[in-house]
Amino acid sequence: MEIRVHDLRSWTHDRHHVVDDMPYGGGAGMVLKPEPAFESVEALCRGPESRVIVLSPQGIPFTQEIAGELAREAHLILLCGRYEGFDDRIPRGLGALELSIGDYVLTGGELAALVVLDAVVRLVPGVLGDAASAQTDSFVTGLLEYPQYTRPPTYRGMAVPPVLLSGDHQAIARWRRKEAIRRTLERRPDLLARAVLSELDRELLAEVEEEDASPSEASMKNEKLTTDN
Repeated sequence: MEIRVHDLRSWTHDRHHVVDDMPYGGGAGMVLKPEPAFESVEALCRGPESRVIVLSPQGIPFTQEIAGELAREAHLILLCGRYEGFDDRIPRGLGALELSIGDYVLTGGELAALVVLDAVVRLVPGVLGDAASAQTDSFVTGLLEYPQYTRPPTYRGMAVPPVLLSGDHQAIARWRRKEAIRRTLERRPDLLARAVLSELDRELLAEVEEEDASPSEASMKNEKLTTDN
């Protein structure tokens, strides 16, 4: 991968290299002017192989699926917002994809661009040491990733789930899928609602819901101790 950084001021023509101006209609802040944005993209564009991206809180949410699509592109041009954002003619006139990395506002789009770059670059073949690593990431299958463990088997009283030490690959795969469903249900039920679930997934989800609905053995013991006390 080759990544280059460019300054919008390089495409200004006044002595002060101004890239922003006051918003029409009044209001606080300054707006990025169209001239430097258009000229910079036109200078850097490689024709049809170039994809223009505008980083903006008003863009569509950046997802793992979009990262995968962008990883297949030959050339990306990322425009970083600042101040009150872009003159609206910039994304429209450049046919840019507007992306947001979350429901919050940054001082500038540079950090957002780095997030997009990192998520995209790691999906390019040959970047990761093990290509299979990206295939089990959170969001790839529509769910959060299952919990991961490594040595030692017990640490400060916390033990690795026995199934992971069993060597039974079928049981391990089932446990991992079930825990991915459990974690997604607990932390991101919105993802689970949109996920395409197999018959086995629905069976595992039913098990998780039944287990979560039943008081655990540990909590029952704690309740008994509290009652006894």
